[in-house]
Amino acid sequence: MLAILLVNRFGRIRLQIFGFIGCATGLVIAALSTTVDGSTQVVLVFVGFMTFNLMTNLGPNSMTYLMAGEVFPTALRGTGAGLAASVAKVGAVLTAFGFPILLDAWGTAFIVLLLAGTSLLGAAITWIFRVDTSSMTLEDVDRMHDPVPQTMAPLEQEPAPVPRR
Repeated sequence: MLAILLVNRFGRIRLQIFGFIGCATGLVIAALSTTVDGSTQVVLVFVGFMTFNLMTNLGPNSMTYLMAGEVFPTALRGTGAGLAASVAKVGAVLTAFGFPILLDAWGTAFIVLLLAGTSLLGAAITWIFRVDTSSMTLEDVDRMHDPVPQTMAPLEQEPAPVPRR
């Protein structure tokens, strides 16, 4: 609901980046829980993963589906959005199977901090390759993908000299 309310106010790219940074923050808070015991540990785990969950759904989760449906030209929109979704599913499956193995090998704090790093990497990649469709119609997106027209013809003659005073 928060993403729906904020997407047109702040834009897709901003929410995506803010969400990735928020995910990293939540994961760092959760990783800190491994350094304490008792009720403080429970609070840090709870706050960390609630922050992570909120920010995931505010940014990367909802914006990925929204942007994939908008950024491709009409002729490729279904294929492009499907490809984006399938790559996300492959990543989810690899994480689901790889996480327990890496957790056993490297420990909780390291893995959670590694995930925080991947969230920051996601923010950087979003910034570098950003295509913000916030104020664009789908027709504008189609035109954005059109080849650049050759509008400049070579000059046939030298420009007239400017008179001196």
